[in-house]
Amino acid sequence: MSFLPLPAWPLLDDPVSALIVAVVVGLCVGSFLNVVIHRLPKMLQRAWDEQCAELHDEPSPEKAAPYNLIVPRSACPTCEHQITALENIPLVSWLFLRGKCSQCGARISIRYPLVELLGGLLAGLAFCFFGPSWQALTACALLWTLLALTFIDADTQLLPDDLTLPLLWGGLLVNLFGVFTTLPHAVIGAVAGYLSLWLVYWAFKLLRNKEGMGYGDFKLLAALGAWLGWPMLIPIVLLSSLVGALTGLGLALFRGRDHHVPMPFGPFLAVAGAVALFFGSAIAHWLYPSLSLPH
Repeated sequence: MSFLPLPAWPLLDDPVSALIVAVVVGLCVGSFLNVVIHRLPKMLQRAWDEQCAELHDEPSPEKAAPYNLIVPRSACPTCEHQITALENIPLVSWLFLRGKCSQCGARISIRYPLVELLGGLLAGLAFCFFGPSWQALTACALLWTLLALTFIDADTQLLPDDLTLPLLWGGLLVNLFGVFTTLPHAVIGAVAGYLSLWLVYWAFKLLRNKEGMGYGDFKLLAALGAWLGWPMLIPIVLLSSLVGALTGLGLALFRGRDHHVPMPFGPFLAVAGAVALFFGSAIAHWLYPSLSLPH
């Protein structure tokens, strides 16, 4: 597939400059993703509590102060010190503060700089692979959303509709212009992605009388199918299942993890989707040598 160039911009003329810009923007987006990962599940829980109270004709929970992705300002959970602008510089502030709050000295989780670093690295990888193009920009949007979903699912075993459904529609919209695959491949990928795991879910439930995965997994695979096309579904499912099985086995052997405790599948789908984004074309050509695929 030919990569659609971005409008002329001096910084994008030089590959090194474009890469630096991509990484810096990715670090800043990673900082925002930390907010999304931490706050979105809490925002959803508040909304669910209000809905449950309304359905049961119970008094609505007391209205607390506004809580969303913008307000209140980020603060230390230990001493409630509000994070200043200088303390919120991606990666740099954490290193400068040596991973501790400037006021009370409480440790700041390494996850925060890790998410920022991953945001920057994924953006840099997208621009290295696709060059300064619309593919690179849209790939960043996909990768950053997968990054947020990975950590939210790992924390809460939830894949929020607030992220999976816009990701699904975004994939169809992007491929309306043939950015990663043809629109028919994208539409079939969305439908087949959802139905494949939906069938596995019901087969497992009928055989074992319990749920093996959540509906968020169906929507995430549907979104990946919408972005990358139906030929990518088999590689994504196989890779995510393999990595998930090896991870579960490793945790059971080395950390004594109880195999009855459910393990989120979303992170493995997200990793497999990222791999398919960069290398899926070669994998698909190997799997389907006679199938005409976009280049």
